[in-house]
Amino acid sequence: MTVRSDQRGQAAVELVAILPLLVALFFGLWQVTLLGHASWSAAAAARAAARAQALGLDPRAAARAHLPLGLERGLRVRASDDSEAVTVSVSVPSVLGGAGRLGRVSSRAAFAGQR
Repeated sequence: MTVRSDQRGQAAVELVAILPLLVALFFGLWQVTLLGHASWSAAAAARAAARAQALGLDPRAAARAHLPLGLERGLRVRASDDSEAVTVSVSVPSVLGGAGRLGRVSSRAAFAGQR
């Protein structure tokens, strides 16, 4: 006598059990991508702000012009008067959108003016 068990619903049960883990993994990877994008954008904005300061222009306006719209809201620019260095920091957006920001990333650049 052979006993055969019915396993037709087993795959659906396993998918339902693993689905929350897959969604959490996806959101985690997307958040890391947003962190990298914010860091890359802050570095580009810092270079632009340092060039602007070396030319006697407004470093904040130059940094803002080189940032995507989503990162402009948390922009901070610190330009030192005694050197050519500029530090730009931006807020890292959350994957969940309305849940707020997840920390800050910053970048520092210097551009020696031509004399």
